[in-house]
Amino acid sequence: MKSVKADGIPVQKGRTKGKRQPTGPVAHKPAHTLSATQAARTFSDLLNRVRYRGEVFVIERGGEPVCEISPVKLPRFTGADLAALLRSLPKPDAGFWDAVEEATRQES
Repeated sequence: MKSVKADGIPVQKGRTKGKRQPTGPVAHKPAHTLSATQAARTFSDLLNRVRYRGEVFVIERGGEPVCEISPVKLPRFTGADLAALLRSLPKPDAGFWDAVEEATRQES
């Protein structure tokens, strides 16, 4: 079932008979399918829909899925995570501090 959105990008929603769906993280919205040619012609609009509407697109070449374009899921890294990482690092030995002291003396 093909439809044309207001911005001119024809999309095909849902699963189509005989076509594989891409594997990976499950998107919160169903993926739209479009050809590589149509994606190239409307790339700016495609990116805007991904960024501002959170839409997911499956790009096909020759009727086969090639890639999925979806919003980036940013990693969550807090200050507490940083503190835990720093605590997990090995402690510098005395030789390290001697080298730091020597380097700072040479700069003065």
